[in-house]
Amino acid sequence: MSSTMLPRIGSPADLKTLSEKELEQLAAEMREELIGVVGRRSAHFASNLGVVELCLALHLAYDFTTDRLIWDTGHQIYPHKLITGRADQLHTIRTKGGLMGYPNPAESPFDLFMTGHAGCAPSTALGMKAGDELVGHPERRSVAVIGDGAFPSGIVFEALNNAGGLRKKFLVVLNDNKMSICPRVGGLAYYLDKARMTPTYNDWNKRVRKLLPSIPLVGEGADRWLQQFKDAIKASIHDGGMLFEELGFAYIGPIDGHDLRTLRAYLERVKAMDGPVLLHVLTDKGHGFAPAEKDPVKFHAPAPFHQAEHGIVPLKISSSRAYTDAVSAALFEVLQRDPKVAVLTAAMCEGNKLQRIRETFPNQFFDVGICESHAVAFAAGMAKTGARPVVDIYSTFLQRSFDQIFQEVALQNLPVVFTLDRAGLVGADGPTHHGSYDLAYMRIFPNMVVMAPGDEKDVAPMLEFALRHDAPVSIRYPKANVETIDREVQPIELGQAEILEWETDGVFLACGTLVGTCLRAAERLREVYGLRVGVVNARFVKPLDKPTVLKAIEECGFVLTVEEGCLAGGFGSAVLEAASDAGLTTAHVRRLGLPDYFVLHAEREEQLAEVGLDVDGITQAALDMARAAGLPVAALENGHACAR
Repeated sequence: MSSTMLPRIGSPADLKTLSEKELEQLAAEMREELIGVVGRRSAHFASNLGVVELCLALHLAYDFTTDRLIWDTGHQIYPHKLITGRADQLHTIRTKGGLMGYPNPAESPFDLFMTGHAGCAPSTALGMKAGDELVGHPERRSVAVIGDGAFPSGIVFEALNNAGGLRKKFLVVLNDNKMSICPRVGGLAYYLDKARMTPTYNDWNKRVRKLLPSIPLVGEGADRWLQQFKDAIKASIHDGGMLFEELGFAYIGPIDGHDLRTLRAYLERVKAMDGPVLLHVLTDKGHGFAPAEKDPVKFHAPAPFHQAEHGIVPLKISSSRAYTDAVSAALFEVLQRDPKVAVLTAAMCEGNKLQRIRETFPNQFFDVGICESHAVAFAAGMAKTGARPVVDIYSTFLQRSFDQIFQEVALQNLPVVFTLDRAGLVGADGPTHHGSYDLAYMRIFPNMVVMAPGDEKDVAPMLEFALRHDAPVSIRYPKANVETIDREVQPIELGQAEILEWETDGVFLACGTLVGTCLRAAERLREVYGLRVGVVNARFVKPLDKPTVLKAIEECGFVLTVEEGCLAGGFGSAVLEAASDAGLTTAHVRRLGLPDYFVLHAEREEQLAEVGLDVDGITQAALDMARAAGLPVAALENGHACAR
């Protein structure tokens, strides 16, 4: 299909010039554009296909140059970007210097928050409504779009409770596609399913309102009886909106989220209503693209593919094994041997590669939905009984459970194991998803053991150690292919690093899977520059291997700590703290890690190069340290020069 409508849309105002037929054509062209994006690179797909009509209807009904719109989670932002002046840039999405795959206020005034975590939109949209009233703009409307997968998040109900009390004019659009990334779970999912299967409440509510005044009642109890009768009728028809009405919202729906005319009509109606409103919209994840409709999990963020006559042909098939695969396999082996071990995740079964565990050990697998705080407190309860729970969650999402890590786990000194996927830089998902802070936020807690494997050979032994250890343990690993260092692996012992190479010109104290990068940098320094630099696989951030660290600081010409985490409070900080406590000078110690700014989306290799954590960057940092220490540095040989 050649685009004829889409090039005409420079801003949402242009939508109002289109007929119903032209709008339908525009929706089809937008879907074709989304398919084209995924044909070039991995991107969020099924969720974007599902909100095309909803996006159009919202921009037709509201004027978001003054009104407020926040897309929760944010990975369904592509249609919104297409009609807010960025259609000609969509081919750059998720590439270095291109559009972000999430809302980005730096790109457009139509993007208000850089959203990447689920559940926060109702709170921020309500806050914007209250703020607009406070600063003199009560006419501005505020809309939050949130998916049913994110809806069980605790913060959502905190916002709904607050909104129901404030009674402000405020719209929550519940985009119900029966999915998060994987199929949704829990009691609220069942509740929403009942709403899908019953007639819309508004039709029944009209009937009730017409019926009740006709009942001949007299006396003081008449009004109370009428209300009780109305509630009984509502309950008898399993009204899907009763929960929300009890929270103070006017509930409308469920309505067809792919019927543009109906959506527009309901949104116009909602605009005239006072107080908080919840509009329940039913959509199909992957709508308009049959393979994605059939398998929305697979097509949540698929690898690039070509659409051929006989079906979908992947353009890139990677057989590489990732650290996520290694951890999943290690967990599977443990579950086979120990019935007391359980695995918990927060709606990330697919991302954490836990499908085989879910299918093989259903009684030892718990998906709590997008409720990370609950997951950690739930795990604490399990640990208290003698079970051995493993909380398998992305580093960036575990931040949501900071207080439960403190209060329910560390303070109680309970043996909960945290396996933190996507630690460090994650590539195209960008700053909302980088696991930058776990080393810093985990090491501050008493009783907590903080570990990071140096390569694949460390993964299974670290998990075995963690499950034997009678205290909380955190293990972090990146979104990267595994590396295996050729060595005889030393056993995992509490607080002991692994010395891979010991040299006194300098030493790399490497935390995590940058160990291999440090080994390659050390080889280059030796062969090209004549510097002999040792490499230590730190393994433990807490308790730190102080004897090895202090020996390095005392004996080596320079010490370079290397970590794929924030410099503030991370592994390097732990090294400097140990040196300070021992009264050692640290002028020859330097830290490499993630700098004090948010690293934007790009390929992971590009991001590592940007922050100086590739071979070139680490080599250059070592050369600078060597020269500052007065060490002899050989002239370049064979044209080998650092690219930095």
